[in-house]
Amino acid sequence: MANKQFDVIVIGGGPGGYIAAIRAAQLGFNVACIDEWKNGKGGPAPGGTCTNVGCIPSKALLQSSEHYEQANHHFADHGIKVEGLGIDLAKMLARKDQVVKQNNDGILYLFKKNKISFFHGRGSFEKSGDAGYDIKVAGAAEETITGKHIIVATGSNARALPGAAFDEENILSNDGALRIGAVPKKLGLIGSGVIGLEMGSVWRRLGAEVTVLEALPTFLGTVDEQIAKEAKKAFDKQGLKIELGVKVGEIKSGKNGVSVAWTNAKGEAQTLEVDKLIVSIGRVPNTIGLNAEAVGLKLDERGAIAVDDDCKTSLPNVWAIGDVVRGPMLAHKAEEEGVAVAERIAGQHGHVNFNTVPWVIYTSPEIAWVGQTEQQLKASGRAYKAGTFPFLANGRARALGDTTGMVKFLADAATDEILGVHIVGPQASELISEAVVAMEFKASAEDIARICHAHPSLSEATKEAALAVDKRTLNF
Repeated sequence: MANKQFDVIVIGGGPGGYIAAIRAAQLGFNVACIDEWKNGKGGPAPGGTCTNVGCIPSKALLQSSEHYEQANHHFADHGIKVEGLGIDLAKMLARKDQVVKQNNDGILYLFKKNKISFFHGRGSFEKSGDAGYDIKVAGAAEETITGKHIIVATGSNARALPGAAFDEENILSNDGALRIGAVPKKLGLIGSGVIGLEMGSVWRRLGAEVTVLEALPTFLGTVDEQIAKEAKKAFDKQGLKIELGVKVGEIKSGKNGVSVAWTNAKGEAQTLEVDKLIVSIGRVPNTIGLNAEAVGLKLDERGAIAVDDDCKTSLPNVWAIGDVVRGPMLAHKAEEEGVAVAERIAGQHGHVNFNTVPWVIYTSPEIAWVGQTEQQLKASGRAYKAGTFPFLANGRARALGDTTGMVKFLADAATDEILGVHIVGPQASELISEAVVAMEFKASAEDIARICHAHPSLSEATKEAALAVDKRTLNF
């Protein structure tokens, strides 16, 4: 019996994969998507790490914990009295799971709507031939399908510490961190990146004493230094204990929790005893089981799939996108690459601009940025102007009761072109979009400064920061 033939086969149904499949189908191709994620009942759960154990469930828990934080500490400021406040963690986690399921089901619906053949199982290369590439699907029933074009979108996995493998009971990856069944009294975090700070924020709000151990001497080194300092002040005030410049030693896991031996920045030996330990030290490309060697698919020194600027691999008609290739491991970056590759297969000119990919950390305050930081501009020797505006002087932020942080603009000293925008404060994740649009159109700071913004709104802080580039803020 001949294999089922497809124009495009996408291996992986995460943000990059499912979006690539949909765009390819929109362009008239016969498309298949293979994904192996399972829900609690063993059924398909497309959406990858992002939907199942990443972006979506973490935001659900961040929202729930933020509601609790507001009720516990800030409702009184609004004249709202709360008595008998408590946490039903089981219900909170069940709501998170329901949000995940809604997203899983939504993707399955989109596959059906776009006439995409979905295969539930693990996809791997078998061989190449005249008709294209044979891809084995190892699921409930094993079968082989053939595709002229292959898009690999297999994502990434959490990086474990040597000698401290994830057991998802005491030593947790992002997966286990989202499923803690009871609020730990003491929670340890190794790594102060995006995942670490977000998970630390969730459990701190719910009552855990949280200690973060970070090997780097600076906090959020990839973030604009001024913004990172402002964020750390806020986290310190909240009670998130962050230790920088540490060296982690032996980690012991037992019935009573986890013991971490570490050395502080002064070289003094310390021990951290916690109920749970979340390890968040980055992610590694997921090429395990792909059988890349069967067809000679080239990997780089990190184990990622080697691609050029257009996401072409070393093999004809084989493409790769998202976390499994170079560039930032961000869901929206993967989506943009997925659309671009589908369009390139169709002979169009897909476009991804890494310089305008926004970054967001969904803590409170939120941190968001696009473009270059001030330290990057100094290092490159580019002449620039900077302008900042604090939310403390924004009317809507005062009304919200959240005046932490600022908006910061960086613009070329000669042309005034916006080179970077950095925000720490309320709704930073939404506010950054205006900066992304502006930078895509090569706008100047003055362009934003002269656009009418609604009053009262948080977006006025963006306008005022743009005005500050020319030292003419109106409200500060």
